Amino acid sequence: MENVVLIIHLILALGLIAVVLMQRSEGGGLGVGGGGGAVSGRSAATALGKMTWILAIGFIATSITLTIIAAEKSAGSSVIDRLSATPPALNEQGAPALPEGNGLLPPTSDSSAPLVPAAD
Repeated sequence: MENVVLIIHLILALGLIAVVLMQRSEGGGLGVGGGGGAVSGRSAATALGKMTWILAIGFIATSITLTIIAAEKSAGSSVIDRLSATPPALNEQGAPALPEGNGLLPPTSDSSAPLVPAAD
């Protein structure tokens, strides 16, 4: 079910992008300009404008549906529930114990070899 809604959501998103890019630019920023007469501030609704509204409503509906599905899937569990029940081991000072020092260093071929070559 979730995959079907997700595919529909992606198709709606691509369709919404395509329809918005096909619309005629009216000039002016943020819808300031545009035709529609000297008195009325609205232009006649076009087919692309109606299609934009339909796709936008579908996009919002699938977004809400995906949110509800995700919330239902994670309702019974939390990050704390997934953690192990045993706490990490503590050292004498009460801090978490560190791993062995040898495990932190890369392996060497000879541990007795000097780190700096001897000067001749």
